[in-house]
Amino acid sequence: MKQPIHIILIGVLLCTFLPLRLSAQSAEAKLLPSRDSLRISLLTCAAGEEIYTLFGHTAIRCENLTRKTDVVYNYGVFDFSSGGFVLRFALGETDYRLDKGRTDYFAHAYYYYGRDIWQQVLNLTQEEKERLIALLEENYRPENRVYRYNFFYDNCSTRPRDKVEEAVEGSVDYGADMEAPTAHTFRELVYRYSEGHPWSRLAMDLCLGSEADKPISRRTMQFVPFLLQADLTQAQVVDSIGQKRPLVSQESLLVKAMPKEKSRGDGLTPELCGWLCFAVTLLLTVHGLRRRKSLWGVDVFWLSAAGLSGCVLAFLAFLSQHPCMSPNYLLFVFHPLHLLGLAEVVYKERRGRLSLYQTANLIILTLFMMFWGAFPQEFPPTVVPLALCLWTRSLAHLVGVKRNRR
Repeated sequence: MKQPIHIILIGVLLCTFLPLRLSAQSAEAKLLPSRDSLRISLLTCAAGEEIYTLFGHTAIRCENLTRKTDVVYNYGVFDFSSGGFVLRFALGETDYRLDKGRTDYFAHAYYYYGRDIWQQVLNLTQEEKERLIALLEENYRPENRVYRYNFFYDNCSTRPRDKVEEAVEGSVDYGADMEAPTAHTFRELVYRYSEGHPWSRLAMDLCLGSEADKPISRRTMQFVPFLLQADLTQAQVVDSIGQKRPLVSQESLLVKAMPKEKSRGDGLTPELCGWLCFAVTLLLTVHGLRRRKSLWGVDVFWLSAAGLSGCVLAFLAFLSQHPCMSPNYLLFVFHPLHLLGLAEVVYKERRGRLSLYQTANLIILTLFMMFWGAFPQEFPPTVVPLALCLWTRSLAHLVGVKRNRR
């Protein structure tokens, strides 16, 4: 059957130009940049044996499956060998920095030191992933990567959390009122995560003032990487129209570390050492009273030790920018005035005369122990025998002077 001439012409034109059009579209598609396949995870690292590793660590892993790159952004890098690091850390002027490195290097280091790594894959959209990487890269610029570290409020755990929250389209709902006070305190969390390391616990406990015993919010508790990890497990992203999706899509153990023997604090604990010191001091004091000897050398030892300790506590309470260091009511027991009173104590005791400093110290220590429970601060148990050592020596001085006057 004959076809109309115009239909034949249209067919010829389509057969001629359609391949050219498809070829042009294919060429144009090749010029358009394809979007990378990204996977972003939050890494939570197990605790270590050093005092600065007891609370674990948090980092962000970014995998570009298209370009075959796999890097970790790490907010916990510092240079311990830098000049004046210890002094600057005590002052609260420690600068940490954001570092970026290969994930396999990062994982191997934690494997070697016996620290597991858990991975939480974040359930982010492509735009949110790109935004998060852009935020991290901007933070990684040389002029931006150094930040003023704050153990409780701005550390390796809170920084990644803040970046994730900034990147999501909407908000992160943790399923609870994150700003309401809880029954937990900074000191309680320090106790919990320093278990098995009694000397490290004592060092931190002595330095923390009464502010560390105030209730903190659940959001503030996320300074501990393990608590942030637990909160992220149940967190949801709420977009602009109220739709929710889990923030974490998958959890797994990324690194099962090489087992290492860990310290359990089975040796002499601070509390046991404190009571041994008190027992020795009490025996020496009884011996001195029976022999009518002042034993002023023992007083020099205890007043010097308490005075030097007091210098550290006073420095942290009055000069450090670290939070929760002031006020510290342990300054009633350990304070720099012990060093200033040494000369008067030694002079009076060697001459068998009443020392005003020892008298004042006895009154202060007696009141401190009487009203122990009234202070808005939780004191470590080790303080009891140490305070009794000072109290015993002050009381022995007054008893000795009174006996010599008879």
